[in-house]
Amino acid sequence: MTDPTRWPDLNRGLVAILRGITPADADAVSDVLIEEGFEALEVPLNSPDPLATIGAMVRRHGHHALIGGGTMLTTGQVEQVADLGGRLMVSPNMRPAVIALAVARGMVTMPGVLTPTEAFDALDAGAAGLKIFPASLMGAGGIAALMAVLPKGTVVGAVGGVTPENMGDYIRAGVTTFGMGTAVYRPGDSAGQVRAKARALVAAYDRAMAG
Repeated sequence: MTDPTRWPDLNRGLVAILRGITPADADAVSDVLIEEGFEALEVPLNSPDPLATIGAMVRRHGHHALIGGGTMLTTGQVEQVADLGGRLMVSPNMRPAVIALAVARGMVTMPGVLTPTEAFDALDAGAAGLKIFPASLMGAGGIAALMAVLPKGTVVGAVGGVTPENMGDYIRAGVTTFGMGTAVYRPGDSAGQVRAKARALVAAYDRAMAG
């Protein structure tokens, strides 16, 4: 039986970070992202009315996409998102109690880490993957050095400073997942703008993986 708290085998390791999205845009934006090949959508909890947005996206796409919250800092926030059916817990920091509760609620977890100590503590707490944040601070070389001591098969994502031009460097370092924020969505973007951005990012990811 597949463990629902493990990082899933996505066709592409791309997570759309929809910071600032409103419930009014939830359906249209999530539709075009799914259509263009994104399979994981994250609504940061410092967005306007994030729970309503997450709930709408879960009802629409939760049966075939990984949808949940970002900037999840407390156990109470984990409970709120899990109660809506959200299955993804992403945070900029690493709190063992938050990770452990999310795992207990059946969520896929990717907490933010930047040091070996944080990385191993997150894995000990049950994290499905590690979000190197901000990735630009460590760079591809720093991530490669960290990955040399992590358990084989650890899922590592890069967020912050990732561009289509440097994706290949991070992939060669061992990164398998990328959180894309303003490169895919800015508050006020139309569905057409989001579609164009998503299509360009998917193409860049495919080129980087092939190269």
